[in-house]
Amino acid sequence: MSDLIPHQPDTTPAVYDAATLAVLAAMEEAAEKHLDAIRPHNTKRGYANDWALWTEFHAWLAEQTGHPLALTDVTKGTLVGFVVWLDTIKLAAPTSIDRRITGVTVTARGLGVEVPKAATVAARQALKPLKNDSERMARGRGKAAAATPEQLRQMNAAVADGLAGLRDRALWLMAFGIAGRSAEVAALRAEAIVHVSQGLEVHVPAVKGRPPRDVVVGYGRNPDTCPVRAWLTWSAAAGITSGPAFLPITVHGRLGDRALSPEACREIIARNAERAGLAVRLTGHSMRAGFITASRRAGKREEKIRAQSGHADNSPAFWGYIREADKWTDAASEGIL
Repeated sequence: MSDLIPHQPDTTPAVYDAATLAVLAAMEEAAEKHLDAIRPHNTKRGYANDWALWTEFHAWLAEQTGHPLALTDVTKGTLVGFVVWLDTIKLAAPTSIDRRITGVTVTARGLGVEVPKAATVAARQALKPLKNDSERMARGRGKAAAATPEQLRQMNAAVADGLAGLRDRALWLMAFGIAGRSAEVAALRAEAIVHVSQGLEVHVPAVKGRPPRDVVVGYGRNPDTCPVRAWLTWSAAAGITSGPAFLPITVHGRLGDRALSPEACREIIARNAERAGLAVRLTGHSMRAGFITASRRAGKREEKIRAQSGHADNSPAFWGYIREADKWTDAASEGIL
């Protein structure tokens, strides 16, 4: 009868001696180093951005609860909360949120954190209905709408009171004035924004491998949308003379000590555009596109605009903005009928 009973594998856990355990541990470490070495650079940078957002989420969570959590507290509750925060506060697309979950999980595990499978399963369950929402899925797609001077005036009229309103106005007008990317605006330093009689001389630092540049921002004709006046008002009210140009502000009106993230800069612009009731959704890139378009329509020379925006001579993106600005200038159809 015993011959008819299938052989049962031995499920007793293996017992290793100290030398074997040391070799296995060394191989585990070597495997992690090898996998990290072959991981594409863009993936590593993406994971770093995911972890930066995770850090920002924890700072926001601490403000809401009054109790900071460790970044290594990757649980079902915190990971689902992260999904909700990205959706409702950051207005992130579901596909982007999905990638963020992976980035945070991989980074945490690389730090030695045991991330429960139940946590990632719950996070993706929370994400599932978001992927069925067509409006959410459309977030971030297509070319950013170029901000116009009229829209900036509308945003100014609707800006919030207090220190946060002064910061927000200065931020979006500075972004417009330097034709800056959100990462460049986030990296600006107060000591590198110098007030001179004609306006501001601004050093835009190198970000993401792009070269730095020095630009000038003149006084605006309209005081309400003048980037120079907006910067001077904000920096005086916040007492900023050095360090990050734009800082976070708590719900109690206290200034943070670290620079706003690029994501926070984009959120400020989008939130203020929405507050103003604009028909289009503006993003961080809208200020950069808007400057190039408005400057061209005002008759500024191409080389001057490129110097401000930092575009290369043969940049397809730059010439796309120029073509859009010139679309109705001496149009082929004008006056022929």
